[in-house]
Amino acid sequence: MALLGSTGSIGRQAVDVLQGLPERFHVVALAAGRDRQTFAAQVAKLRPAVVTMADREALARISLPDGTSADASDEALVALATREDVDIVVVGTGGVVSLAPVLAALEAGKVVATANKETLVAGGHLVMPLARRAAALVAGRDSRHPLASALAWLRPIDSEHSAIWQCLVGEGMGGIERLWLTASGGPFRGWDAQRLAGVTAEMALAHPTWRMGAKITIDSATLMNKGLEVIEAHRLYDVAYDRIAVAIHPQSIIHSAVEFVDGSVKAQLGQPDMRIPIQYALTFPDRVPSPAPKISLSRLVALEFGEPDVARFPALALARAAGQAGPRASIALIAADEIAVGRFLDGTLSFPAITGLAEAAVARFGSAGGSDPGLAEVMDLDTGVRAWCATWRPPGAQR
Repeated sequence: MALLGSTGSIGRQAVDVLQGLPERFHVVALAAGRDRQTFAAQVAKLRPAVVTMADREALARISLPDGTSADASDEALVALATREDVDIVVVGTGGVVSLAPVLAALEAGKVVATANKETLVAGGHLVMPLARRAAALVAGRDSRHPLASALAWLRPIDSEHSAIWQCLVGEGMGGIERLWLTASGGPFRGWDAQRLAGVTAEMALAHPTWRMGAKITIDSATLMNKGLEVIEAHRLYDVAYDRIAVAIHPQSIIHSAVEFVDGSVKAQLGQPDMRIPIQYALTFPDRVPSPAPKISLSRLVALEFGEPDVARFPALALARAAGQAGPRASIALIAADEIAVGRFLDGTLSFPAITGLAEAAVARFGSAGGSDPGLAEVMDLDTGVRAWCATWRPPGAQR
């Protein structure tokens, strides 16, 4: 395994899962950002063959075990993801930086398990054809082989998309009526516009059910996260946008569901614990005991559902519209959102202005015509959007 983003929320939980699967997996490549202390402990525990960090100075200060080397090159992520001894690449990083190693890994015949939203939101038009091509080659030899599906090559780690994937195993795609993505509603469900204007970073980081990194927690509070998942669902399952629905489900026990043309609905239930979808992506098609706690159906008092309020949380509708507009709008959306969340966390942008900035970026950068962008254009557009968003001010704001 190559594990990219090992010190983030997904990466740390993946390492936890791996502790229970020593007979199945060996980490040969490990990559992280800037958390030198956590990374050094992981390197000492997992003893990979090669490591890299975005922070080259931090990497140089780590004492590596015998047999472990460091790759400080600009192409380190691609090199790690395409090693001959790598079978599966787990992507827990954020940002469009992971798109190149994902594409390279699929080209090299590696399975990719990803929690990186940019992979599908910004680069799904590049990634999914590779996954489908790999699956078609396997299906041509054995249509019942576990890898005869694009979802077995590009495995979603997000709890919602893992749930849909699990519900679709053994089902024909022609039988889908609707995909249902569930959302907790975040900590501000039911708040009016005046209260939302006063939301602080501390308030927004207090998610009611999940324990996640700061970026995805804020995205959950704005419902941008669910909007990005609508785009991901369209990419992953090739289902039209008008057949992808969102339901508010505060308990976060049903992680998503699939409605079929005969009226049946399949749902995947479990504790709100990311180790479950991480492990499923690793062990598919097998299921093995997990470190996550179990649920007891007899103790589930109530499961509530409702419709999202797109008037107070416009990020959901914005994301859906950006996805329908095409890859450039999706690229602008997710790049702008990352900058907007960062500015909210450092106090230079209000909570409602997160969506305002994303909307402005989509309007400015998302309408260019022409063919779908290749990798180089995706990266250039991402850079341009981020630079523009760093200095954006809401209309009427004082300078």
